[in-house]
Amino acid sequence: MKILITTDWYEPVINGVVTSVLMLRRELEARGHEVRVVTLSNSIHSYKEGAVYYMGSVSANRIYPGARLKMNRTRSLLRELAAWRPDVIHSQCEFSTFRVASALSNRLGVPIVHTYHTVYEDYTHYFVPSVRVGQRVGRYVVTAFSRWICGRTACIVAPTGKVEQLLRRYGVRCRIEVIPTGVDLRAFRDGADPERLAALRRKWAIPENHTILLYLGRMAKEKNLETLMEQIAGANRKDITLLLVGDGPDREKALKRAHELGLSVIYTGMVSHEEAPDYYRLGDLFVTASTSETQGLTYFEALAAGVPVLCRRDSCVDGVVEDGINGWQYEDGETFSRCLQTFCGSADLRRKMQNAALQSAERFSAEAFGEAAERLYQSLQGQPVAMASGEH
Repeated sequence: MKILITTDWYEPVINGVVTSVLMLRRELEARGHEVRVVTLSNSIHSYKEGAVYYMGSVSANRIYPGARLKMNRTRSLLRELAAWRPDVIHSQCEFSTFRVASALSNRLGVPIVHTYHTVYEDYTHYFVPSVRVGQRVGRYVVTAFSRWICGRTACIVAPTGKVEQLLRRYGVRCRIEVIPTGVDLRAFRDGADPERLAALRRKWAIPENHTILLYLGRMAKEKNLETLMEQIAGANRKDITLLLVGDGPDREKALKRAHELGLSVIYTGMVSHEEAPDYYRLGDLFVTASTSETQGLTYFEALAAGVPVLCRRDSCVDGVVEDGINGWQYEDGETFSRCLQTFCGSADLRRKMQNAALQSAERFSAEAFGEAAERLYQSLQGQPVAMASGEH
């Protein structure tokens, strides 16, 4: 099959959407499909590199940090894609590149599959500053926008049942398939290089006698990093170091709060996809206070590295993070502290949870992700164009 993936975000950016897109492309190509990608360039110029089409764009930082908006200088690239005639278009973002997906779908009569990655209700603070107004207006805008997007697709891919339920509450009526992105377990199955890990420990001066709490991901308001730090401080342990890996608009604010709370913190900044498995392995326990996850890819990756997870209770990780087995889902600061104390107090429990984490990750492989996507595309072949419009 010829499969076109459209996405506003692509490498070298590191986020959940990019991780999912790169994995999907690799798995589809491994299964013998021809895949091309449409994304945004980091300038006003459009160009092509191999099978990736970069469309000229301008910064939209005022709307969302790092975001960009497509310019209208892309006709030659669109003509080339139309001549290629993809069998299916898999959209990954709702903004600039979705317009490209929709235009090609209408022109060629091919179906659009769209993955709904983001719970936008958790991001309204970026464009509606008032909390009271933001919640009310934001929910209305998100509901209307989500229904508009979904109504122009043949099928929505929901990474978890949580997202499917959310879209049904919005009144979305089109077909929805739950397909977890999964994890590239190959990056973790090879095992750690002790010398490389020792070098990283020396580089960041990670104390050997401390329990290392790892947060790896975007440092933004919706991740609730300040709350996480307050919960760590509330546990009142002096043998804990928080390892922060990542970057984002709330970096300085979060580091300032850590200093105010007197936490032992090591901040590494961003790391590459290739380096990430080793940085996970530096941690003893992965911690997060985020409630904005649609699937929690970093949770899966932590488990794949043999690192138990302590996260906020969230339906997106039900059946993934199992209390007392490979981690805990907590509901408040008191529960967080109790789980952390339990983990720190028993070396035997830590070993058991690390083994359970490794075993549980096997259920979420990249191979299974690619196979499920392939089955979905095949089920859409020969579907009437009217069905692909979502009006069914």
